[in-house]
Order: sequence, then structure tokens, then C-alpha cells
Amino acid sequence: MILLTGFEPFGGDSTNPSWTAVLQAARMLTAEGLTVETVELPCVFGESVEVLKQAIAAHQPELVLSVGLAGGRSRISLERVAINCDDARIPDNKGNRPIDQEVVPRGPAAYFSTLPIKSALRSLQIEGIKGEVSQSAGTYVCNHVFYALMHALKGRAGTRGGFVHVPYASEDLVHGSTAPSMPLESMARGIAVVVRTAAQTGTDAKLSAGAIH
Repeated sequence: MILLTGFEPFGGDSTNPSWTAVLQAARMLTAEGLTVETVELPCVFGESVEVLKQAIAAHQPELVLSVGLAGGRSRISLERVAINCDDARIPDNKGNRPIDQEVVPRGPAAYFSTLPIKSALRSLQIEGIKGEVSQSAGTYVCNHVFYALMHALKGRAGTRGGFVHVPYASEDLVHGSTAPSMPLESMARGIAVVVRTAAQTGTDAKLSAGAIH
């Protein structure tokens, strides 16, 4: 069973493409015969993690992929690492703004994704969908969820998880905007590609996808 999560709108936006794309991807994967559950997470420190943990307990997934919005990026970002740090530049949807706090007190400094992100990148490239391996998921609610997800899965043998960031949706941009974006259909296909690749890949590919800075 596959669990996909996206986020509610935040920062004054009326929509969040991470959730819209997750719903579309779930329909694609379900049509292929896969069992998929979707959960919309609140953009709130702490509360988002509780909703995620409840979903994992209820559905007992074999694969968890959380998706968030990274406005300003132009590609689907396959996140490599989550860090044990909340440092909010803006308040969350309930006004919380933690600064230099640990996601999990006394937890490890970081967790790596257990998804085959290099293989997924190659699959995205084959499908003609712009993708990248990202070395930072930020320090806002997305990283908060990513870190908490990997911490929760640490003791669950056989369950893999990770995080993907998507750009702004082209459909949501104001006419004339030059912000990087991607059509929702491409995002949804990309998420589905990542899920399929993870379901079919045991050992990740060895290919260069690092960063100089």
C-alpha cells in the first residue's frame, strides 16, 4: 500500500499544488491497479506530524511519499536529506514560528531518504519531466514532516519513505508572472513516476546528481 501526502495552502495562497498533484497522481496509480491512500497535511508544525503518524498507523503503508511546495524551484526536487532543525522564516498556518528548535529532541542530526532518488531522477528524465536531486528540504514545515517521517519509519522494517518538492503550478500563476512553474499534469505524472520507480527498484542507481554549492 502506498501513502501519498500533500499540504494545505499556506503563506496567503489559495491553493497548494502539492495536494492537487498528489490527488491526480493517486488517480493515475489507482488506475494501474496500485492501492493508494492520500492525506492532506496541515501546514502547521507538530500538527502535521501527528496527522502523518495517524495515517501511517491506520494504513500500514509499504511506501510513503510526502510532497510539498517549493516556490521558486523549476523542477521536481527529490529530497536527499532531512535535518533535525525547525527554523521558520514565516509563521505556519497557526502562527507558530519555531527558531532553531529540534524536530525530535535529541534525535539524530539528519536522516536520508530511503527512496531510490537517483533511479527516480533517471526515470523522470526518460519521461521528459524536469527533475533534480535536492540537497536541502529547507527548515520549514516540509523538512519538519520529512524528518519526522523518516524518524517514524526508522523502526518499521520494509517501509520506505521520502519527500519531493514541486514548483508553483503554471495554472495558478497570475498572467505575466515570470516565477518558475510546472503544469499540474506534469507534476502528477512525476509523482507517479517516483512511486513506480520506488516500487520496482531495490538498489538505487549510481549516477552523478550532486551539487557544487
